[in-house]
Amino acid sequence: MDRKDFIKTLALIPIGGLTMQLSSLKSITDKFERTSRMPVLFLGHGSPMNAIEENDYTRKFREIGKSLPKPRAVLCVSAHWETNGTFVTAMPKPQTIHDFGGFPKALNEFQYPAMGSPEFALQTKEIIHSVDVGLDQEWGLDHGCWSVLCHLFPDADVPVYQLSLNYKKDAQWHYELAKELSALRDKGVLIVGSGNMVHNLRMVSWQTPQGGGYDWAIEANDIFKNLISSNEHQRLIQYQSLGKAVQLAVPSADHYLPLLYTLGLKGEKESVEFFNDRTDMGSISMTSVLIH
Repeated sequence: MDRKDFIKTLALIPIGGLTMQLSSLKSITDKFERTSRMPVLFLGHGSPMNAIEENDYTRKFREIGKSLPKPRAVLCVSAHWETNGTFVTAMPKPQTIHDFGGFPKALNEFQYPAMGSPEFALQTKEIIHSVDVGLDQEWGLDHGCWSVLCHLFPDADVPVYQLSLNYKKDAQWHYELAKELSALRDKGVLIVGSGNMVHNLRMVSWQTPQGGGYDWAIEANDIFKNLISSNEHQRLIQYQSLGKAVQLAVPSADHYLPLLYTLGLKGEKESVEFFNDRTDMGSISMTSVLIH
């Protein structure tokens, strides 16, 4: 059964009975062929205006997108979908969510019409054993997801689904959950964490141009990069013990946790590349990571 037939079959199942059908549908998802191992990305997404602006960051996103093997689907772990529990979006056609205010009309009207991936949502639920994963039919794609994917895959021709962040769990829990997603990389799924290593909106300087950062923000960004390069993941998980600069850089975990998902998926022999490595507006780092 190909993807189109799968979606048609799925559409015949009432939403309320979807979970009950997992055992019968599992035989379909298990038939996805193995592919070459997909890379993993952490993207510093910054302002949602990056979706419609032309700048160094968006040009690099497009360059990275062209260098990637074409995925069967993208699984995005966005800083902007926090839930009580763990969920994946499972609808065939996710909406473009404009989860912000005070931005121009052009941004609020922007649409990223990528299809969803109900089949990979089901498979994701099946491969995660540490927690029950709910199949969400309401959320869609938030700006942490579409504001960067619109540059990586501007034709919106790759199915996209999201995994939520359980705000009741600690950093170690999220890092371990990421490891359970590893098999998806061999099924053609590109896993993308979207947040910012340094993200303190309360201390943003609107007068600071691109490439400008407070001393503590630059220090924290360098600490993170050095620990990532040396594979010191446990210290990154225990980020609150890394000193004052990091405490200012990560006042809440939401934008930092997607980085831990990316690192949790890194293999021992895989390499790390940094790009868009700048701190803007005083207190936001755009530094992004490619693991392959």
